[in-house]
Amino acid sequence: MKKIVALLGALSLLALTACGQIDSAATIGKTTISQAAAQATVDEVLAERAKVDTTGMQIQTGSALNRSQLRFTIITTIFDEIAKELKLEVSATEIAKAKSDLITQSGGAAALSKNLVAAEIAPSNFDRYVRAIIVSNKLQAALKASGIADADVSARVTQLVTAKAKELKITVNPRYGTWDQTTAEIVATDSAGSAVVPSSK
Repeated sequence: MKKIVALLGALSLLALTACGQIDSAATIGKTTISQAAAQATVDEVLAERAKVDTTGMQIQTGSALNRSQLRFTIITTIFDEIAKELKLEVSATEIAKAKSDLITQSGGAAALSKNLVAAEIAPSNFDRYVRAIIVSNKLQAALKASGIADADVSARVTQLVTAKAKELKITVNPRYGTWDQTTAEIVATDSAGSAVVPSSK
């Protein structure tokens, strides 16, 4: 599962600039991610984390966790937009099968919950995560069918993601940091510490 998360991360080459809406964490074309929604995801991840033994897990906290969750939402939204443009249909049956396969590979539902914690994916984002995997797989299959060499497929998918990001004119609230094109991360700035923080439980 960590490998798949890394794949999504590798495809996240998008330019993020200052966000003009004070209450938004980011905007992706006409889609707005509110700070409240970003907060809810962070709180959900933390709540699930409290239920399992996280010893040995490389997990993020504070503003780093905020940035990673926002980045996840942005990336998966871009995949959705690419799917719409290319008319790549993802059926409920496909999502259900992929989820079932992941549960089996994990060793059952309980083990999956722990794997999601390790991958820092909120349970409510599981379907979103699976959908992004399916879209990515379909993009790769279509590129291979068109004659693109296997070694070049990943780079071509990245190009599609980059182009769509630029087309959508994605923006991010600077309170979350600044985008680094080289590392494909939202990098902390002096003001990032005032971004969405875990609420008290």
